[in-house]
Amino acid sequence: MKRAITPAFWIAALVLVLVYALIAFEWMHRTLAALLGAAFFMTVSYTAGTFDKDYMILSFEDAMHAMDMNVIFLVMTMMIIVRVLKKTGVFQWMAYKSYQLARGNVFALASILMVMTAVSSAFLDNVTTMLLIIPVTIEIALTFKINPVTLLMPEVFASNVGGTATLIGHPPKIMIGSYAKLSFLDFVQNLTVICAICLAVTVVYFLYWYKKGYMKAEAGDVQKMIAYLRDEYRITDGVLLMKGGVILGTTIFLFIIHGALHMEPSIAALIGAAVLLVLSRVDIVEMLEHEIEWSTLVFFMMLFIVVAGAEETGLIQMIAGWVNDLSRGSLVTAILMILWVSAIASAIIDNIPFTATMLPIVAHLTTAIPGAQGGILWWALAPRGVSGGQRSHDRGERQRGDGGHGGAGGPPHPVHGLREGGRRSHGHHHDSFIPLAFAGGAVTR
Repeated sequence: MKRAITPAFWIAALVLVLVYALIAFEWMHRTLAALLGAAFFMTVSYTAGTFDKDYMILSFEDAMHAMDMNVIFLVMTMMIIVRVLKKTGVFQWMAYKSYQLARGNVFALASILMVMTAVSSAFLDNVTTMLLIIPVTIEIALTFKINPVTLLMPEVFASNVGGTATLIGHPPKIMIGSYAKLSFLDFVQNLTVICAICLAVTVVYFLYWYKKGYMKAEAGDVQKMIAYLRDEYRITDGVLLMKGGVILGTTIFLFIIHGALHMEPSIAALIGAAVLLVLSRVDIVEMLEHEIEWSTLVFFMMLFIVVAGAEETGLIQMIAGWVNDLSRGSLVTAILMILWVSAIASAIIDNIPFTATMLPIVAHLTTAIPGAQGGILWWALAPRGVSGGQRSHDRGERQRGDGGHGGAGGPPHPVHGLREGGRRSHGHHHDSFIPLAFAGGAVTR
């Protein structure tokens, strides 16, 4: 059914574009931009919309319903689990073990670090994982007398490849899973092989890209360095690590069976976080005040309202109709459009608002295009974080905070830290990412 073009439609379109622009060009913190957009929708709806229904964008009830609390609680509770585990020193210890296994071979070290980072990021918050591994990686790089960037940039890319393999690896995957009602096992079955191929490509690519730097490495006294790292980056709380490991394993098991239990994945994470908080005896007030990234959670909630307003006024349906017309009802064409448009667009704008906007569009196309009813278009949308999101990390994700570790704003993305303190230019990072980003896009096809 074709919707009438009302003033509410044009207001929603303008606000959506403005929110995207504010985020993309960093004219305003992304949380504030989304909050401003949501507040404007409510203001118009309950002032002009009260007297003229053509100005009604979104009711308060619809706004509350638009907030996907499954996403909010899953992101929040996984933050808690990771923040408790980081107190054990396990992430730094894994970096030390990587050096020990490599035994002075920098090519082996880079490969092990990439694989270890990818696997960790598949089940834990990849940003926090990277921030904890970075200091050890830099120290190891300086021991080899090589540029730390040659180890850090491969880790950053590998963390995003690994995070794409599961439902909980990246916030956009959580959003897709919740909206499309896809289970943890659905993601594993459909994306694990793709991500394994992408990881293999990533390892080979970066070993080739940085081979000149690696060949200049000076191993020095390997045994002395191993002994130093063993003392410096040891497990600080073995008991807590054991408790945390058991609870994390139980939580992952609940993720695996949540579909059979008809249980939202956020419930599995909520159970794990609550039990871990009790057993670890962590100060809950300190955890909530300093470790939970409230700005990220508020960003999600306000963004859901902005997208819901665009959908309620018919804007999203119109965009979906344009995509359907361009694809001419061809499933293959629609898949390619989603893959490449997503990859290119997510390199320009933040991954999260782009995904939030694409969800209802893909849902409409799933019902409109013959052969798409099985949900294949969701898998075309899901891997775009591997192929396109890399170039946007230092632009979008660093808005998670003001540079402090933890806190309400959350940690900045590792790439931003490299840009601030590394020895290579911003352009060089992008140059190394561009070919592999397109390779990732080709693999996902």
